[in-house]
Amino acid sequence: MGSAFVAVSDDASALFWNPSGIAKTKGVGFMVDHTQWIADIDYNFMALAYNLGDFGVIGMSFTISDIDEMNVTTVENPEGTGEKFGVTDAAFSLAWAIQLTDKFAIGFNPKFVYQSIWKMTATALAIDMGVQYITPFDGMVLAMCISNFGTRMKLEGNSTLIIYDPDENSTGNNSNIPAYLQTDTWDLPLNFRVGVSYEPIKMDNNRLLVSVDALHQSDNYENVNVGAEYTFSDFISLRGGYKSLFLQDSEESFSLGFGLKQLVLGNVSILLDYAYQDFGRLSDIQKFTVAINF
Repeated sequence: MGSAFVAVSDDASALFWNPSGIAKTKGVGFMVDHTQWIADIDYNFMALAYNLGDFGVIGMSFTISDIDEMNVTTVENPEGTGEKFGVTDAAFSLAWAIQLTDKFAIGFNPKFVYQSIWKMTATALAIDMGVQYITPFDGMVLAMCISNFGTRMKLEGNSTLIIYDPDENSTGNNSNIPAYLQTDTWDLPLNFRVGVSYEPIKMDNNRLLVSVDALHQSDNYENVNVGAEYTFSDFISLRGGYKSLFLQDSEESFSLGFGLKQLVLGNVSILLDYAYQDFGRLSDIQKFTVAINF
């Protein structure tokens, strides 16, 4: 749906889009998502939501990148030294959301962010906060979410260890002092989303859902995502969307996908989803998702 999901998410996947969405979880929701991203980079996302009754809904999620090892190169050995290094990006979160009324939900998702590049690591603490409101206008949903509000990151580790001579012109001093190079800090990509979703077609088992998200990002210009989903017989859903509208020089554009839903054992639903996204001159993106709700 072109990532226009801030006002749509209503299961464990809401821990990625808008944490207030998990407040709609009736019992237990679990999902696993695998994304084949550009440059042979894969991302894996797992989320769990559990309803506590009057105390709201708690959730947890884990995100990790899967990047192949790369060759270590230097000025003297531009073709490689024979060593390899790895890169890891990961985040772990614990969330809580609650329906304050039958129309209004709020959610919070504190998380720990970790990055590793060879011998260097960086960490940060952040939080996502969101709301969803079912308006009086024929069930239209209005939602907002701010993501990655937190501390700055800074790479530290043995790769910055050097031997320092504080006075190269002196012969009587210690010229072999271990020292660390000072690295700079950087902000997490702060993201503010506001979106609406609406069902112009609502029949017993068939429905059409349309959604629009507007994004304000600290590391990019404002842009808009749009999407639509048509569900047949509460079994198969066809989806389409367009990402990064009004964003100049963006490689992202249209997306297509489908989902299957099957009830088993009376109250257990299994969902299988697939999505394809065009990424212009870069490799296309594919997403595979399995979810279980009971």
